[in-house]
This record gives sequence, C-alpha cells and structure tokens, in this order.
Amino acid sequence: MRFHSFILSTTALAVAQPVLAETTLVTEDGDEVIVVTASRSEQPLSETGRSISVIDQDRIERTQSVAVVDLLRNLPGVTFARNGGIGTSTSVFIRGADSSQTVALIDGVKLNDPSSTGGGFNFGNLLTGNISRIEVLRGSQSVIWGSQAIGGVINTITRAPTEDLSINARAEYGYRDAGKIVGNVSGRFGPVAASIGAGYYESDGFSAFNEERGGEERDGYRNFGANGKLEITLSDAISVDLRGYYSDGRTEIDGFARNDAGRFVLADTPGIANSEEFVGYSGLNVALLDGRFHNRFGFAYTSVKRDNFNEDVQTFDALGRNERFEYQGIFDISETIVATIGAETETSRYRSGSGADANNFSANIDGFYGQLSVTPVEGFTATAGLRHDDHSNFGGETTFAGDLVYSPNQGNTTFRASYGEGFKVPSLFQLFSNFGNQLLDPETAKSWDAGVTQKLIGGKVEVSATVFRRNSRNLINFISCTDDTGICENRPGGTYDNVDRARAQGVEFSLLLRPIEALTWSLNYGLVDAEDRDTDLKLRRRPKHSINASVDYDWAFGLKTGATITHIGRHFDSGPETGVVEGYTVVDLRAAIPITDNIEVYGRVENLFDEKYETIFRYGTPGRSAFAGVRLRY
Repeated sequence: MRFHSFILSTTALAVAQPVLAETTLVTEDGDEVIVVTASRSEQPLSETGRSISVIDQDRIERTQSVAVVDLLRNLPGVTFARNGGIGTSTSVFIRGADSSQTVALIDGVKLNDPSSTGGGFNFGNLLTGNISRIEVLRGSQSVIWGSQAIGGVINTITRAPTEDLSINARAEYGYRDAGKIVGNVSGRFGPVAASIGAGYYESDGFSAFNEERGGEERDGYRNFGANGKLEITLSDAISVDLRGYYSDGRTEIDGFARNDAGRFVLADTPGIANSEEFVGYSGLNVALLDGRFHNRFGFAYTSVKRDNFNEDVQTFDALGRNERFEYQGIFDISETIVATIGAETETSRYRSGSGADANNFSANIDGFYGQLSVTPVEGFTATAGLRHDDHSNFGGETTFAGDLVYSPNQGNTTFRASYGEGFKVPSLFQLFSNFGNQLLDPETAKSWDAGVTQKLIGGKVEVSATVFRRNSRNLINFISCTDDTGICENRPGGTYDNVDRARAQGVEFSLLLRPIEALTWSLNYGLVDAEDRDTDLKLRRRPKHSINASVDYDWAFGLKTGATITHIGRHFDSGPETGVVEGYTVVDLRAAIPITDNIEVYGRVENLFDEKYETIFRYGTPGRSAFAGVRLRY
C-alpha cells in the first residue's frame, strides 16, 4: 500500500481525535492545557513559544498501543527505527536528530543509558503500561535539560496519585500469543497520596531477521514493569515526593552469522538480550514567601544493566548508572514576571565486563541555569534563559535559549517562535573504551522554529504550521585507522573524533476538524530534510516525509471506533546506494464499548492490509495482527 493509496484512504475517512495537543490550548472540558516539560514545572501551554506535543491518557487508551514508539510515530517530525519486534533495539529521531541526542525521561528523570555507545536510550522496552501522558518537546533544549537535548525531549509520565481510591486494570490477548496484564491503584490516606502499579507483557513474536528475506524462527519477548509515586504532605508549605520505575525485559534477537561464501550476514541466531532498568527519585518541595517562591531539592538515580547471551555463552555485559543532585527554584516576582534558577551535579558511571576483567569509567558534569519569563500584556509571553556546564573532561559549555508566544484574539490565532542551543557530552564509551578519545569536544547545535495556529468556525477547525532549522557541529563519529600516528596512536581498531556537521530543516503541519461533538479528524505531516553538511548526503534512517491521519467516532450507544493511517517515506539504512528502505503505509482499526459503568471491552487490528515493510534494512516488522482485551475502572 503506497502513497497514492494513502491519499485515497485519508480522503475516504472523513474526519479524528487529535494525537497531539501542540496546537490545542484548552482541553475538551474547557480547561487550559498544562505542560511540565518546557520549563520543568507546570506551565500553561499558551505561555510558551516552544514546540511541544502532548499525548494524553484518553489518546493512549483509544489507540490501545503497547509500545510508546507506536504513539510517538504519529507526531509530526518524529520517526523511529527498530531491529524487529517490540523489545528489540529502538531509536527515536526528533526532527532528524540522532536518537542519542534526545533526552528521554520517565516522570522527569533521565532514562538515558551511560553504558550505551552514544549514551542514548533504547526505547524498545518502554511500554505504555501505566503511562498516562507523554510530552514531546522539539528543538535544542539544553538550557533547561542539559546534555543530550539537541533534538528534543520525550517525557513519559506515569499515573499520578488521586484523592479518592482508584483502581485501573486491563488485560488483552492476540497475535502470536501476545498477552499483557496491567494494573494500578491510587488514592489518598491522610497526608499521604500514592499511586502504585505493575504490568507484564509476553509475546512469541516474529523473526527479527525479516521473514520475507528468509527468517524463520520466532523471536519472543517478555517484560515486567512497575511504577510508583508517593506524595507526603508535611505542611501547607513542605512536601516530600518519591517516584520509582522498573523494567525487566528479555528479548530473543537475531544477529550475524557466516554464510557459505564466508561472509557475515544477518540471519536467524539464538541470541538473547536482557535489559534491566531502574529509575528512582526523591525530592523535597518547599514553598516560601506565601507560596511565591517554590523550591525543589532532589536526588535522581538511573541504573541500566544489559547482557547478551548466545547459546548460554555470555557475549556482552554492561552496567550504566547515573546519579544527579539537583535544585530548582521558581520565584513569582510579580503577576507578570517569573524567574527560574537551577543547579545540578551529575555523575555517570559505566562498567563493561565482570570480575577481574571489568572496566570501570566515570565522568562528572556540573550545571547552573537561569530563566526569566515575562508577560507584559495579555496574550504575549517572552522567555529567555542561560546555562553553563562544566565537565570533568572537556571543560565548560554555555548555552542560550529564548521563545515568544503571542495571541491577539484570546487564542484564536497564536504565533510562536523559539531559538535554542544544545550540547551533548561525549559518552563514556566514546571517551574511555578501547576505541575512546579523551580529547573529544561536546557536540553542539543551534536551532530555531516559528509557527502559527489558526482556529476557524468557532474552534471546529484548527490549522497549524511550523518551520524549523537546526545546525549541528562537532558531531562524534567512529573513524577507521590505517596507521599508528596522530589520533590513531594505539588505536589499531579505530577511534572516535569530532568530524561531522549536520543540518536538519523542514516543516510540520497539522489539521484538526471537529464538525460534530462525536466526530473528529486529524492530519499531521512532517517534512524533515536531514543531511551531512560535509558530504551533502542524507542522514541514514531519516525519512524525509511522514504523514499520519486518524479518525474517531463515538456512537450514541457507547461504542467508540477509530482508524489510523501512517505513511513513512523512503530512506536509506547505510548509504544512498545500499540498504534502501522503501516507504510504507500502515492502517490500524480499533473499537471499544462499555459493558457496565466499570468494565469496557476493546479490540484492534494493526496493519489491516498486511503491508510488507521495514524500518531498518532486512529487519522484520509485524504483519496483520488482531488483539482483544478488557479494561476495568473502579
């Protein structure tokens, strides 16, 4: 099913619930949309000029997606690549930036893995589970979020504590013995509010080596996850905040084996990859000056343990840990001026191997930032910020950011513009491994975007368009060594160096129609032109075009139905002449109906027309798949 079919299908759909709230300043209930990722504190969306999308709990439940990346791919300018099915290595690209240049968060705490080659986060094990909200912040955002925020920030937020006792649970079963069960309990007990949940997912899967190319054996996956939040109110001005997240995944993977010609090629192999992730946060919140000065003191901890086996022989073992002490203060200077200050000290550790042969590396970075937001007149807000970081290896880096948002008519027309700078410190692997180079400089980027949103016909129509550009320098890449001189001294296998420059530019467009209360339709389009500025070649795995259309209709007797069509354009996996990944179009259907006030049954069909496609050259993707489940709420 190719692009022309996509156009015909979207025309026939008629009109859907928006995946994103990037352009919607109020909820369906009339409340203003509040975001937390733009400034690391609660802020009305109408008061930030930064480009941000929100996937709320209603949308997560409607789409019934198991993996977070299946939600992210529906946003303009966001694509992903995966080495097979759910659980395999997964990279997310925001506006063409490398996945390692994206800050991944769970409840505001960094998930990025210090032991990975580029220091990025593998989205393969991040399931929707008890996630109730996802915010995606585009553009270089290092002033607030520090290192790695070159492409943007993805913040997944789990269920919050509730005032009354609340129980949520769901279970489903479907394609290739895929089953999951998820539950969460929340409530308040005097000064203590809590939300605790867990989930389990298992699937026989399909061959990570594309079955259309010869893969035969199924590569299964299982995952256990847990989440918890605890809020303790000590007084009107003081509270304690505790959060935790855990994920334990086991993935059967395919790798490279020697063929009859003696060359190593992708094939069915008995490999297994294990990944155990833990994130913890403890914070003290103190409000001073009659609540005008909010202070947060926190400690965040991330641990990612990974190991691989091939026929019970361990082939890989790594442990990455990140410890961060942080302070943030938000001072309401007046009704129109808000100041934010912050300080952080972060230590990253990396261990590869075990026992006497283990290698241990670490690095430290200290950061200080400040931001001022001014609303001189109703409908206009300007924000500017500055940050300085000092790294134990390369020294200091200073970044700046600013944004404007203006609406002359109470939100019917909204203009936005932002400028941001980003940096990414070299990973511990790039600095200290056998291929490392301790003279590396940080990667840096400067980006800007500008956009407008227009509401028409009393809000029944919303149109939004954004243009953007990002220039990156000092990009770190692996280089082969042919002699033993200069940077290649004692590096016969190669090393890392600051050798590349890149540019990403494009357009993001969205259209939302609500002709009647029961029917909505959204169309999102992203054009991302990402290229290596030194070679003028397109960056690998960065499709230029991505389109998503979605329709939902709520019937009078309670039935909810919907469909989503996603088109991803043609791109290259390894170069312009090899590894061509053809464009594809996938259609998903879904439905849900309440049985009682507390019980709902639902079902979906993914890849309705059994599209044969790849996101990475030679790696498999699921065919037509059907699932059914039940959801309980009390």
